[in-house]
Formats: sequence, structure tokens, C-alpha cells
Amino acid sequence: MKRIILSTAILILLVFSIPTKAQVSVNINIGSQPLWGLAGYDHVDYYYIPAIDAYYDVSTGQYIFLSNGRWIFNRNLPPAYSNFNLYNAYKVVVNQPKPYLHHNIYVSKYGKYKNWSGKQSLIRDSRDNRYSVVKGHPLYRGGRPNQPSRSDREQLRPGNDRSNRPNDNRGNRTERGRQDEGNRPGRN
Repeated sequence: MKRIILSTAILILLVFSIPTKAQVSVNINIGSQPLWGLAGYDHVDYYYIPAIDAYYDVSTGQYIFLSNGRWIFNRNLPPAYSNFNLYNAYKVVVNQPKPYLHHNIYVSKYGKYKNWSGKQSLIRDSRDNRYSVVKGHPLYRGGRPNQPSRSDREQLRPGNDRSNRPNDNRGNRTERGRQDEGNRPGRN
């Protein structure tokens, strides 16, 4: 009986003394980021835009800005900024919850970029394949990363080497349409 109790105690100690692996959660939201967003970030919660003193919430696709002392959440910028160019504006990645509640910190830290006219690396201009999931991106592949684009698939097909083909005007509808017009039955 002592052996059973001793064996059970040892077994329990062994089970509880085995180191457990910590789970690491990696949250990637590249496909939700706007084309005017900054390249190089797998995850962005908010963008702060000093020039208009506003935030952009990536998860909801809403702008957050002050109006009459209240924070307004809207899919569009206020009318005063309807022609504002987000591609040329300085942007700050903020990965903290509700950064607008600490607005004074961001204004004091990044206010100097209000009239900034430099260049940042944008998602729209990046040729990194991970941005192929961003709708509107030149490499967009229907939200499926690691899938060859349509033009890539055409080039990968066997016997599809276009470099050795003569130019036969295939695909040039206006030219072909003009050529075929006089040869249709019933035309004089």
C-alpha cells in the first residue's frame, strides 16, 4: 500500500513539475490596414495623424476626431478634411488601447509633424508579398496570401512562353473588331 501511495505522489509531482509551454498569440491584421498605412507592420491598432489631430482605428475602419470637445467616431473624416491627402500625411503607429484618451501625450510628442512634407514607406507602394491581402494593393490576390496572381499563373502555365510568339493582335478587340466587320455575312 505504501508503494502505491509513494508511486502516486511521485507521479503527481512529475506531472506538476513538467514545464509547460507558454502560448504566444500573434495578432496579424495586415489585410485590415489601409493602403495609406505604413509598410513594415504586421499589426496596427491605430494610426495617429498629427496634421489633422485625428486617429484611425484599423479594426473598425473609423476615424476618431474631436468635435466640440467630444470624440467622434466616423468612417469619414469631417467635411473640413474631405480633400485631405492621407498618403502624404505623417502617420504614427499606435498599438495601445484608446490612444485618444491620452491625446495630450500624442500631441506633445508628434505635434512637430503637423506640417511635415517628407516621405514614409506606405503599404500601397510596398512590393512585399504580405501586402497582397490588402484590397486595392497592386499585388492584391483576393485576400489569399501566397497565391500567385493571375498574371503569374498565366506565365507559369506550360507552353505559355510569350517571348517567342509572333504578335497576332489577339486580345486587341478594337483592331480585331474592325478586321471582322467587313467579313460578316449579310454585309455589302
